Amino acid sequence: MSANGKQYKKVVLAYSGGLDTSIIISWLKETYGCEVIAVSADVGQGQELDGLEEKALKTGASKLYIEDLRDEFVNNYIIPCLKAGAKYENTYLLGTSFARPIIAKRIVEIAKAEGADAIAHGCTGKGNDQVRFELTIQHFAPEMDIIAPWRIWDIQSRDEAIDYAEARNIPLQTKRSESYSKDKNLWHLSHEGLDLEDPANEPNYDKILELGVTPEKAPDVPTYVTIGFEKGVPVSLDDKTMSTTEIIYALNKLGGENGIGIIDIVENRLVGMKSRGVYETPGGTILYHAHEVLETLCLDRETLH
Repeated sequence: MSANGKQYKKVVLAYSGGLDTSIIISWLKETYGCEVIAVSADVGQGQELDGLEEKALKTGASKLYIEDLRDEFVNNYIIPCLKAGAKYENTYLLGTSFARPIIAKRIVEIAKAEGADAIAHGCTGKGNDQVRFELTIQHFAPEMDIIAPWRIWDIQSRDEAIDYAEARNIPLQTKRSESYSKDKNLWHLSHEGLDLEDPANEPNYDKILELGVTPEKAPDVPTYVTIGFEKGVPVSLDDKTMSTTEIIYALNKLGGENGIGIIDIVENRLVGMKSRGVYETPGGTILYHAHEVLETLCLDRETLH
């Protein structure tokens, strides 16, 4: 008997290659006896995509799609939020949240093309991602079943997930006591879990940070940069015309080197829980600040306030 009383022949899985989605491939096949097609979206994770196809196939997927969504992500999601000055709880620059709808939309397109019976994801039952993915799927494919293993299987913790993987020889890069829960794209990198679960603990930035350094370790001399905007959209850097995607990559490097864009926050989740995370958004922080300054030059008082 399947976990929800249904049987499926073909399931498309939102696949990252991390702990959760790695074991979900095996779990779907064991639970439903179905074919599993994995879909990964390239939204700027970089080296995280290396070797992903080999891993997905070895874990039991019949195929893996890797979809390059970087420019679409920037043009249709990041730029509108930048122009609107959109922030969550006055601080968070939406790095994970606005990446989910574009991923889910592409997964729906592939699921329909493949004739899949259902779409599966690895979001927990405690976070906001489950809502982001499922609302998008329901919008574009209301007839499609959604499988959320974390809400229905017997695995209750990260340690139990690792136990499941080890019992089935599923390769993992995760270590029980050393790996934060991370989400990375071209806009940001988030870190959650482990010692950060206790709000009394100061983050060990030397261990955590990957995109840059703390302000204390940044140069003691200023770095100057000129950003050109047209109709609120970044179009050049230091008088060199570039795509906004290229500008974000360049500013990530510059901002990271100068200790920009590091926040340590406790935020409210939709389900009523609170979550603490350390977020690195160097390029995005520079662009948001530059756009806000631009607005002070261009907008009248009534519009600005």
